[in-house]
Amino acid sequence: MERNFDRRDFLRLAGLGGVVFASGLAGCASYGASKTSDFSFVQLSDSHWGFNGPAINPEAGTTLKRAVAEVNALALAPDFIVFTGDLTHTTDDPQVRRARMREFRAIVADLKVRDIHFLAGEHDASLDRGAAFMEFFGPTHYSFDYRGVHFVALDNVSDPAARIGEEQLAWLKADLAGLSKQAPIVVLTHRPLFDLAPQWDWATRDGDQAMAILLPYENVTVFYGHIHQNNDHLTGHIAHHAAKSLIFPLPAPGSQPKREPLRWDAAHPFQGLGYRAVASTGKDVPLSISERNIAPG
Repeated sequence: MERNFDRRDFLRLAGLGGVVFASGLAGCASYGASKTSDFSFVQLSDSHWGFNGPAINPEAGTTLKRAVAEVNALALAPDFIVFTGDLTHTTDDPQVRRARMREFRAIVADLKVRDIHFLAGEHDASLDRGAAFMEFFGPTHYSFDYRGVHFVALDNVSDPAARIGEEQLAWLKADLAGLSKQAPIVVLTHRPLFDLAPQWDWATRDGDQAMAILLPYENVTVFYGHIHQNNDHLTGHIAHHAAKSLIFPLPAPGSQPKREPLRWDAAHPFQGLGYRAVASTGKDVPLSISERNIAPG
């Protein structure tokens, strides 16, 4: 069933919270209403299930559950949900890693929306090249189509050197080869595909090669996680949007010598934690984004 979104519908989807703005895929309308139709999705990221640090987040055991409850309570249910990595917090113990993934999967099973797409983060995958992640959540890179938009999930975390790798780059090129240069494309990934703060591991070592493959396509938007905050960037005409975390915020890129989690503020609980709602409206600026904060209480 197709839905025609207007601003009121999108604010209902977004839970009447956060900042609404438009970005990317600006050619969808010219690409043709017959080829694309309205839909929405929610992006959640960096839940780090299993993290324990009372000074950083004394509610670490409830924050993911709060996010699930908030998404379930949205007045207009999204068509699908994406998790862009670091589902669990890193551990050297393979059994604990799998236990955390099992617990994470049980929590998100309470989501009313059943169409959920998972990506790995380095906390999930870098110590075993994604073996445990694939046991619980499937492939680490893949693509799918939804109502005229092509989605690509890239894996830039299974390689501990933060590379996509030649094999996956060749897959990406082949995956896009059959598309029109005007086709709307959404790329989902964990690390940024550009050098945001390489000294903090906020980069992909061969991200420039992925961008070289993507740049000939006129309507591409990238959604990623990893940096635990909203950040917007342009590579040519391609917009990149980082998502907030569900566990703790991190400082602005390069703003201090070390990348350390920001401390919990008891006066403003859950500050800096949240998720986003995205709607493709099929109009002149068809991609609307709303940043939503986790609500205290």
